Amino acid sequence: MEAELRPQEERSHAPVVGLSLCDSAPLLWRLQDLKAVRSEGLVGALLGSLPRTPRQNVRLGRPLLLLPEEERLLAERRGAAALPARNQEVAGGELQEHFAEEQQRSFEEQSVLALEDRKSALVRAMASSSGSDEVLQRRLLDLEQNFSFPRSALAVQLSTARAGLSHCPEARAFLEADWPIRAQHCPRREARFQVFRDLRGRGFFLTSAGKFGGDFLVYPGDPLRFHAHFIAVCLALDESICLLDVLCVARLGSNVKKTVLLCSPAPDGPVRYTSLRWSGMV
Repeated sequence: MEAELRPQEERSHAPVVGLSLCDSAPLLWRLQDLKAVRSEGLVGALLGSLPRTPRQNVRLGRPLLLLPEEERLLAERRGAAALPARNQEVAGGELQEHFAEEQQRSFEEQSVLALEDRKSALVRAMASSSGSDEVLQRRLLDLEQNFSFPRSALAVQLSTARAGLSHCPEARAFLEADWPIRAQHCPRREARFQVFRDLRGRGFFLTSAGKFGGDFLVYPGDPLRFHAHFIAVCLALDESICLLDVLCVARLGSNVKKTVLLCSPAPDGPVRYTSLRWSGMV
């Protein structure tokens, strides 16, 4: 049966966000960028562990990994910009030099503090044993001449205020909406993007459905408040599909209480949706 859904008007002006490309993966680091894409109905997937609880994978933090379709939709709306590779290399070298300088400065400061702490401990120990001042001064001088602070004991400060350690500073003017993200030439990706754009235009939220055997999980609202109602499977209009595959995906959708949508974008027309429901064997 054909699913009849009413599209919503797409927003014409989207906020510009900065994408940090890690190989081919589009990542968002800045908090304002995460808020901007969320306001556009784009969900993505958080990848980073929280600094205070790094050994769990239930609650995650920045960066946010976007689906290829989400990245392309942002680029289509002129709402995303990527940092050119040459600027990334320059910025990376500057950050490494700055990090080395700060680490050396911190090491020198901690060496002085560690020596003062050892001296205070020696003074307290000699005072409790009623040692002479001459012996105390001689031992303090010997400690100062032979003291060595190991690099392995260096305390390193972790920044929890901003993820990425100034990976995208505000002063860097790289948010150019004309910057090309990446060209998409694969027919399979093109079909997925047409379906993604159509469903997002109708007000649905979409996430990846790899573990459910489909292309997208389709939510009627924010995934934090709703369960997915549909499993979208993208197919071309002239693409043939094995009957066993149809039965498998329909039964899977029934087991997880979701309706399977076969989504077929027409070359010059709307996307056609066919719903499947598993009713058991007769």
